[in-house]
Amino acid sequence: MDVPGGGGGRGAPWRKMSKEELENQYSPSRWVVRRGAEEAMRTYSQIGDEATKKARATGRSLLDMPYGDGEGEKMDIYFPEEVSEALPFLVFFHGGYWQSGSKDTSAFMVSPLTAQGVAVVIVAYDIAPKGTLDKMVDQVTRSVASVQKRYPGNRGIHLCGHSAGAHLAAMMLLANWTKLGVTPNLKGLFLVSGIYDLEPVMHTSENAPLLVTLEDARRNSPQWHLEMAPAQPADPGCRILVIVGQHDSPEFHRQSREFYQALRRRSWEASFEELRDVDHFEVLWNLTQKDYVLTQIILKTIFQES
Repeated sequence: MDVPGGGGGRGAPWRKMSKEELENQYSPSRWVVRRGAEEAMRTYSQIGDEATKKARATGRSLLDMPYGDGEGEKMDIYFPEEVSEALPFLVFFHGGYWQSGSKDTSAFMVSPLTAQGVAVVIVAYDIAPKGTLDKMVDQVTRSVASVQKRYPGNRGIHLCGHSAGAHLAAMMLLANWTKLGVTPNLKGLFLVSGIYDLEPVMHTSENAPLLVTLEDARRNSPQWHLEMAPAQPADPGCRILVIVGQHDSPEFHRQSREFYQALRRRSWEASFEELRDVDHFEVLWNLTQKDYVLTQIILKTIFQES
């Protein structure tokens, strides 16, 4: 069945692409503009590693806190200097095409946000091939529920994900919180350079460790769910910002814009932002900077400034 107006429809532009072009479109490192692919990946890892070491050096953190019984079901919680019972929280899910990345090198935004009074949670989940998409979605759902249970007096929980992590964050809009016995105080989502329709990825080499079937892709595609179900916002006040870098590939742009449009059609309070002159990696690693436009957008949204 085609998805009306969605990325999975028969007329979707990716369906007309050759395998080589699909591979190109869904390989973010091929679209960097200031350095080669290998240097971009190396710089990305280095900045994430240094940011995490800096955040941990402050001592205001709880590392490897369990949110489940699995070996990989851990999260790091970083606190501002002034700790209160009513902190706002930002929960971050790293990217890496569901098969790489780690919470131990992903604390990009911790220092700028904790300096302004925001607690930041960096979540680990079981990447492929150990973890399936269904398992990853379940894990991040339980991680968000765990933050709410651990800090019930929070001032609001905002979710942020980059690339594959943006997909996992978006899936939280569809979560069944009732079965977990808690409804998180979700106030916003920051979806950075994400993938929301997984079907095109099935036709690239990225699917080799994932082994995603069409049924898997649809079950775990927030775009597909929004198009097919008359879902209404669980919390109309939850603000969703869909973000893409200017130098992300055309397919990443299309995915972001179509997901934003689907959210608007379903009456979510959504906005779309293309960040100028950044690629797929710079859009995230610049969050180490307090004056970066996205850092400021996140802070203004969390504190509900106009």
